[in-house]
Amino acid sequence: MAQLLLQRDATVTIAHRYTTDLAAVTRPADIVVVATGVPGLVGPEHIKPGATVIDVGIHRTDSGLTGDVRASEVDGVAGRLTPVPGGVGPMTIALLMVNTLRAAAWAKHSA
Repeated sequence: MAQLLLQRDATVTIAHRYTTDLAAVTRPADIVVVATGVPGLVGPEHIKPGATVIDVGIHRTDSGLTGDVRASEVDGVAGRLTPVPGGVGPMTIALLMVNTLRAAAWAKHSA
């Protein structure tokens, strides 16, 4: 994702779960892509009002599936928020299928 955004001349900052003062890094961002592997790490204190939040994380918990973002808390702050489940997962599967079909067609024509 970072490389794709850089190709479009976006300013990209990368942080992780051990970043000191994570909110200071994420709060100025217009788009926050969260893929930390830590359920509920990102809350409203991390998000600028109106920002777009893309939650890539998915975790199975006793209360069901959840993401890396505390969605119920961030929902009133973020302008847009991908749901977990049902956000990026179906898109990932769809693109995997497209790329698989392209690879099969390429292999057929290369043989």
